[in-house]
Amino acid sequence: MGEEWQEPYLDRADQLAQSLEDFVQTLNEVIVDHLSTALENGHEGRPKLDKDLQTARRAIEKAIHLLER
Repeated sequence: MGEEWQEPYLDRADQLAQSLEDFVQTLNEVIVDHLSTALENGHEGRPKLDKDLQTARRAIEKAIHLLER
């Protein structure tokens, strides 16, 4: 017995991975904007929000890796 029944789910997983990749791109833009604004406002060191955004981005990238087959 084949596993053809999984095809729609594999296709959907690929679609989800693509959506997440688009989200990561947007998140990267937010990260850059946030850091630029922090520098413009004289913030020294790495803002806590940057660390949290980077952690979220890495978690999403791991999810993408798991979904792509």
